[in-house]
Amino acid sequence: MILEYFGRLLLILPLIGGMAWGSLWLWKKLQIGLPLTAQSARAVRVVDAVSLGGNGRLLVVEFGQDTLLLGASRSGISLLASTEQDTHDA
Repeated sequence: MILEYFGRLLLILPLIGGMAWGSLWLWKKLQIGLPLTAQSARAVRVVDAVSLGGNGRLLVVEFGQDTLLLGASRSGISLLASTEQDTHDA
């Protein structure tokens, strides 16, 4: 009887572990707002993001011809700096 219990346990544990890993992998791939491919046809592109602890984040965002440095927190999003990319030929 105890051998049967351990036999079932050895079959069920890898199955549950695989289902948990697969669920986390699928959740990561299907998160809203993150592109599934490297190239995206969106007008706004997040170039880099740096976490500032649990409540804040610095974001470098490209929008049109501008590169924006944004500060995001629970209270909102603030524009910290902006640079316009030079599109004129030299």
